[in-house]
Amino acid sequence: MNPQDEENLIDDLGIAVIGMSGRFPQSEDTDKFWQNLQDGVECISFFSEEELLESGVKAELLNNPNYVKARAMMSDIDMFDASFFSYSRKEAECIDPQQRLFLECAWEAIEKGGYDPDTYEGLIGVYAGSGMNHYLLKNLYPSLDYDNQLNSYQLMINSDKDFLATRVAYKLNLRGPAVNVQTACSTSLVAVHTACQSLLNGECDLALAGGVSIQLPQKSGHLYREGMIFSPDGHCRTFDAQAKGTITGDGVGVVLLKRLNNALADGDSIQAIIKGSAINNDGSLKVGYTAPSIEGQAAVIAEAHAVAGIDPETISYIEAHGTGTELGDPVEIAALTQAFKYSTEKKGFCAIGSLKSNMGHLDAAAGVAGLIKTVLALKHKLIPPTLHFEEPNPQIDFVNSPLYVNATLSEWKTNGTPRRAGVSSFGIGGTNAHIILEEAPEQIKQENSPERPTNLLTLSAKTSEALTQLVANYQNYIETNQELEIADICYTANTGRKHFKHRLATIVENQQQLLEKLKSYQLQEAVTQLYSGESPNKIVKTAFLFTGQGSQYVDMGRQLYEQAPTFREALDECDQILQPYLEVPLLEIIYPKDAQKSTSDLLDQTAYTQPALFALEYALFKLWSSWGVRPDVVMGHSVGEYVAATVAGVFSLEDGLKLIAMRGKLMQKLPSGGEMVSVMASESQVTEAIKEYSSQVTIAAVNGPESIVISGESAAIAKICSEFESVGVKTKKLQVSHAFHSPLMEPMLTEFGAVAKEITYTRPKIQLISNVTGEEVDDGIASAEYWVNHVRQPVKFVQGMETLHKQGAEIFLEIGPKPILLGMGRECLMGEKKVWLSSLRSGKPDWLQMLQSLGELYVRAIKIDWLGFDQDYSRNKVELPTYPWQRKSYWIKDIRQQTTQDKKSITSVEKVKLDGANIQSRDTDQIILQQPKLRLSAPESLDIENTAPVIEANTKMKLAQLPVQGQPAAGVEENITKLSSFNIDLTQIKETLKKSLAEALYTDISEIEEDKKFVDLGLDSIVGVEWITEINKTYNLNIKATKLYDYPTLLDFAKYIADTLSTEGKNLDGSRSPSAQTGTTISNQSLKLTDSQNNFSQVKETLKQQLAEALYADISEIEEDKKFVDLGLDSIVGVEWITEINKTYNLNIKATKLYDYPTLLDFAKYITQEIYSTGGSKFPTEHKESIQKDYLPGNSQAQIKEKLRSILSRVANGELTVQEGNKMIQQVKNQQDLRKI
Repeated sequence: MNPQDEENLIDDLGIAVIGMSGRFPQSEDTDKFWQNLQDGVECISFFSEEELLESGVKAELLNNPNYVKARAMMSDIDMFDASFFSYSRKEAECIDPQQRLFLECAWEAIEKGGYDPDTYEGLIGVYAGSGMNHYLLKNLYPSLDYDNQLNSYQLMINSDKDFLATRVAYKLNLRGPAVNVQTACSTSLVAVHTACQSLLNGECDLALAGGVSIQLPQKSGHLYREGMIFSPDGHCRTFDAQAKGTITGDGVGVVLLKRLNNALADGDSIQAIIKGSAINNDGSLKVGYTAPSIEGQAAVIAEAHAVAGIDPETISYIEAHGTGTELGDPVEIAALTQAFKYSTEKKGFCAIGSLKSNMGHLDAAAGVAGLIKTVLALKHKLIPPTLHFEEPNPQIDFVNSPLYVNATLSEWKTNGTPRRAGVSSFGIGGTNAHIILEEAPEQIKQENSPERPTNLLTLSAKTSEALTQLVANYQNYIETNQELEIADICYTANTGRKHFKHRLATIVENQQQLLEKLKSYQLQEAVTQLYSGESPNKIVKTAFLFTGQGSQYVDMGRQLYEQAPTFREALDECDQILQPYLEVPLLEIIYPKDAQKSTSDLLDQTAYTQPALFALEYALFKLWSSWGVRPDVVMGHSVGEYVAATVAGVFSLEDGLKLIAMRGKLMQKLPSGGEMVSVMASESQVTEAIKEYSSQVTIAAVNGPESIVISGESAAIAKICSEFESVGVKTKKLQVSHAFHSPLMEPMLTEFGAVAKEITYTRPKIQLISNVTGEEVDDGIASAEYWVNHVRQPVKFVQGMETLHKQGAEIFLEIGPKPILLGMGRECLMGEKKVWLSSLRSGKPDWLQMLQSLGELYVRAIKIDWLGFDQDYSRNKVELPTYPWQRKSYWIKDIRQQTTQDKKSITSVEKVKLDGANIQSRDTDQIILQQPKLRLSAPESLDIENTAPVIEANTKMKLAQLPVQGQPAAGVEENITKLSSFNIDLTQIKETLKKSLAEALYTDISEIEEDKKFVDLGLDSIVGVEWITEINKTYNLNIKATKLYDYPTLLDFAKYIADTLSTEGKNLDGSRSPSAQTGTTISNQSLKLTDSQNNFSQVKETLKQQLAEALYADISEIEEDKKFVDLGLDSIVGVEWITEINKTYNLNIKATKLYDYPTLLDFAKYITQEIYSTGGSKFPTEHKESIQKDYLPGNSQAQIKEKLRSILSRVANGELTVQEGNKMIQQVKNQQDLRKI
């Protein structure tokens, strides 16, 4: 095949490896992995008998002379950063360690590639496989509770191979295919092949591929048997005459893949190219199921050659499967020789090696480990040695093959073609894979013209400790990688990482400056132009303030014009639009070629000042917007409001420039003689001082509490200023050409109004604060009249700032050449904690000021479009340090120990403060485990006012508040209200929920952050159901687990619980309270309606509310006469709804009744009839007599009091539940109501 054909095939079939991550025996990352390979390190551990006995290896096995006490083990397999992935301790400890490690490596691989899945617009797929889950078999399974279906289900999710790829997709937010691959030893290389096919087929744009294998116990060996695959001495001697087998090892490896054309276009850091790949199976033509096949292996290698479209003679290295077995090695060399002979007879030109000589057989991770080894070899242009090779296996004919064993570290030479290699992986069962690799092309760096002179680097982490570690990692990395360009470092860090709440941003010009700043930060020294902090969890509202006249100066924004193409394009566009309106082109005014020329003076003439400021501010807005920094609300000062209105969409850029150009032109034509003066006095003082001159002088702007601008005729202004100065009030004359916002503007209004009527107006699309009113604009701004009045009316800046403050604006970014409005704004909002940022500042480099403000915005959680930030420049991604895991041990030795840890019962002698009530058991040797009944200490001498409720556990119930007819004994009504209204203390509820959630998640209570979302704390749907069940028991509620989605933080949920508990006579939950209108609190136990509650309307409303909740619909959407099927009620939801109805009304109806009564109206009638027909009492038979006593006639004050005491006494003695007592009190209330009739 000629070179031109090969080049064409690259475009179509090449796959770039752009990121890699792995952990292997004695290799915590790929850097250490490569170091061990090139140093020829054998990464196999040999164990003592004591270590093996402690790991559970039986003594009789150790005594067997054929037991080999060696394995290639990874370190720290129990460690995991659970909080980073929002896993609770409970769930993390049950997840297969293989999946945990793969998850971390998958994240690292994406970061190595320089991508953030949350911002990447393409699809990312994941193809992965794992080995057998030994953790499940040896640590979890022996103690599994088979009767607990919920736990069994969760254990399956956390343990089964099926969930490896989808777990990664879920946690990393990957939306491409997520496919598990299982082909035994060849799993991970088959995964890579499958990922390549998915990319070539367009199913995804990036793909993760790899595998993981960990065996337990780690400190264990194997029993050597002649002719089997395991080594007799713990060493793997691939291709050697002494080869007797391999050894087991642990490993995890992941690569990130991308179509080569796209990787080149996007400036990715290409580590190597996959030229082609193939997979097949041996079929049955071999000696046995586990045996290898020459024909099968030769076929897959030849196919890979053909797919790659390369001459096999250009392949100079093979990473073999190389198990070091007596049967496998000869078969593999024979198959390779056969495949090469299809196209060449050349001998001894291709080196061969095997990773297994270093660390044994990594099972499902073996193929990707070999791939990573070969990619690193291509990158470093070195071939690592294959260990223990002294004399070739006599069954292998190397002399007549194209292969030779590379036994020493060798320079990887080339003869003019790119370095190429093949990687093989063969699985037990016969699934074979072979991949052809080629070294990465030299990265082509395009020169930027123009180039930004300075850059901004951002780093972030989930914790402050992780951020500190990340800073140290960057310092170490940059010190050893001086060849990297600072712009590429910043670009990759900014665009290729997810941004967490602990943040750092620093402005840098070169690597040395960056190193110095990172070192100073670690030493906690003051660092200029470095910003750090914890960004707020809330959304911060940003206001853009557009500057008015007086801020202009020659060369404003010139550095941006020369070095920021987006800014330049916007300013050029404005220049083109303004040409019909200006005698001298705008750009000649702002950026004169010779600053001494007369054109520079024109900038202070209002005919040019106004359009120049408009154009500059519009260009600044476009630049900020291209970086993702956009306002929630805008406000301008005088001329600045025209720009604010344009960006808000009130009128187009063309109309806005026309309006401002004609405004300036008409004002310029007015005779001079007016003045504007700033007065340091209050508005009322100034108003009083100028009232004699109202036809000549007016207030032009209210810029601060004591900063008022007056404008008008010079003579009158002079007199007013003289009067102010005589009483010690300072005044300052402003450098303006005319008296704006004064009566002197009247002559131009008619002509300006005609221009304004030519403009097309629309309602603003962004909140806009008006200068005229100081309030948010209404429809009036979309009219010519508004802009005519704007010329004459004073600028109500103070009121505008107060409006912004009331609307919650916290960040104020001034869009203009000088930060004039920031100083005024601070005066207006003195004492308020706000962030004040400027775009430009006279005398300061434009880029420095812009990046300072950008850095401040970043650390305050403003979302930056980092791709947009660098879109005007050519950038390449580079490999940078990945996230510094804050790992902890998550390991269960005996699940029975885990399920009982930290579970403490409250004994009767303990007294705790819970939800605002003092809780104490009265029986000193009673262990409290059950739901409580209310107890009163001395019911026979009941003093309700002074009696504190004493209950047995953390329950909060309320008795109905009782307004009693007549005047009962003093204090009875008040005291019963006190008894039935426990003090629902939000703080205590919050602490109770926090403690129970910590127990549910098996985590420390200190790790439960109140404002952190449940999903980020690691609460999944299964644990959520368990937790809600406990909450319902604790508070005697019946809330649904879906409430966790409605109230997604502990703080929100605690408020919801508190509100629910404090609601008396109202619906605590849609499925619980059919009596909301009567003021009765219904418990989660079944209750029939009393006679006073048995009415059709109420039943209908209760059913409507329940149905709305069941369908996740608004109650207004439930039409009474619409069929259930048309409302969206299916059979499953129907069964759930009927179950709730039966609980609510103590019925036993079947779901099929929904077909007999197919509308809410029909069904409510049926339910009402069923309630009447069932009749009876909820109370147990043994209580009937006592209850009847409480219902005996008699309504005197003494009789009412006696009834209430009797009810409360029975509740206190445990004869009645709180719910039963509640019902009886309601019935007393009903009797009193009947007396009124």
